[in-house]
Amino acid sequence: MIDTLRLTAEEAAGLIERGEASAAELHEAYLEAIAVRDGELHCYLTTVEEAEGAGVPIALKDVISTKGVETTAGSKILEGYRPVFDSTVAARCKEAGLPLIGKTNLDEFAMGSSTENSAYGPTHNPWDPERVPGGSSGGSAAAVAAGLAPWALGSDTGGSIKQPAALCGLVGLRPTYGTVSRYGIVAFASSLDQVGPITKTVRDCALLYRIIAGRDPCDSTTVELQEPVELPEASDLKGLRVGVPKELNEAEGIESGVSEQVGRAIKLCRELGAEVGETTLPRSVAYGMPCYYLIAPSEASSNLARYDGVRYGPRVGNGDIRTMYERTRDAGFGDEPKRRIMLGTYALSAGYYEAYYGQAQKVRTVIRDEFAAALADFDLLVSPTSPTVAFPLGARTENPIAMYLSDVLAIPPNMAGLPGLSIPCGLSEGLPVGLQLIGPQFSENLLFRAAHALERALEFDFVPTRLA
Repeated sequence: MIDTLRLTAEEAAGLIERGEASAAELHEAYLEAIAVRDGELHCYLTTVEEAEGAGVPIALKDVISTKGVETTAGSKILEGYRPVFDSTVAARCKEAGLPLIGKTNLDEFAMGSSTENSAYGPTHNPWDPERVPGGSSGGSAAAVAAGLAPWALGSDTGGSIKQPAALCGLVGLRPTYGTVSRYGIVAFASSLDQVGPITKTVRDCALLYRIIAGRDPCDSTTVELQEPVELPEASDLKGLRVGVPKELNEAEGIESGVSEQVGRAIKLCRELGAEVGETTLPRSVAYGMPCYYLIAPSEASSNLARYDGVRYGPRVGNGDIRTMYERTRDAGFGDEPKRRIMLGTYALSAGYYEAYYGQAQKVRTVIRDEFAAALADFDLLVSPTSPTVAFPLGARTENPIAMYLSDVLAIPPNMAGLPGLSIPCGLSEGLPVGLQLIGPQFSENLLFRAAHALERALEFDFVPTRLA
C-alpha cells in the first residue's frame, strides 16, 4: 500500500528509482485516493485515467492549458474547451516524465481567495471541510494536503499560491516575475500572473521549480535564471539578515493566533543564527491593495474580452452578433469576473485612464522602490502569509471587500515583482498558519535555503489532523 497522505514527491521519486513502485502504480494510488476523498473535498474538475510518463504524478490548476484535456479556468464560458497545444509549463512537466493526474478546481479565472467562485462548486479544506482552502489555487492546495497529489502547480496574481498553501499547511512559491513562462496560461492580469509549485516540503518545491523555470521563446517576458536551482541542505540561518516589516506584521485584521505562531518562527530565526531586525514598508502596505485592485481588473478587462462565444466554449443565442456577445458573456461569466471586468473597463475608459490605471502604475513603482530599500538592509523579509487561518465557507461571499483583504499581506511583494515563499509555521485553533518569506528578484535559492532550515526546526506535520 502507498500512503499518499505522507508521501512527498521526493520520496515518490525514490520509490521509482529503487524499483519499489512504478509511475503507473503511483498514478493509480492517487486515483484511488481521489475516489475515496475527493467527493467530500472537490479538488479536481477533471482526472486523467492513464499515466503518461515514468516519473512522479502531478496535478495542474485548470488555468494551465493541457493538450486534449479540458481546460475551463473554473468558468462555464470555457466549458468543454480542449486545447490543441500544451502550455510551456505543462510541456516541461511532460518532458520531465511527470504524468498528469488531473486538473484542479479554482476561483473562476483565478479571481478569488477561497475557491468559492468556481462555476463548478467550491473546494473544501482537508483540515476542516467546513472551511475554505484559500484561493484561487485552492483545488491544487487541497489536493496536495489531502494526499490526492504529491505536488501541484498553481498560479499566483495577488497571492493565489501563497495564501492557499498557508491555509492548507503547505509550501507554496510565487516565483520572481518572468522566471516561469505564462505561455498557454489562461490570463487574468498579465503583468502579475505567475505559475509556481505547491508542495509538502521545501525540497519538493525546489525540485518542481527546477523543472518549470527558465526562458521560453514563446513568452517574451521570460528570462534565463541567474543561477541553477539548488536543492536546499541548510540547517541554520547563519549569516542571513532577516527583516521584520512592521506594517506587514501588525496590519489590522491579523488574528492573535497567527501573530503568535509567526512570532515564534521569527524567534526561531534568531536561534538558528540569523540577524533579525525591524524594517518598515508604510506605503507598500497602505497602497498595495488599492493599487492591485486597479491594475489587475484593468488587465482582466482586456484579457477577458476574447471570450465572446465566437472562438471558445458555448455560444448563447442567435440573431445579431451584439446580442450573441451579450447573452454569451452574461451566461458564461460568474459574478466575480463580471465585477472585475466592469471595474477594469471603467478604470481604462476615456477620461479616467490617467486618474486610475496610470496613477496605479506610478504607485506600483513607489512600492517596488520601497521594497528595494528594505532589501538593501536585509537578505529576506518575513511576515504572516494570510492575516487569518482558513475561514468558514460562505463567511465572506456576500462581502467582496472582506474577501479581498485575505490577500492584504501577499499583494505588496507581488506588486514589486518579488518572489515569495510560504511555509507552515504552526497551528492556531487547530488550523495551519503560514509564514511568508520575501526576497529580492531571483533569490529563490536563498528562499529555499532559509525555508528549509526553518522547516526542519519547526517540524510541522503537513498531514491534516483529521486525516492522520
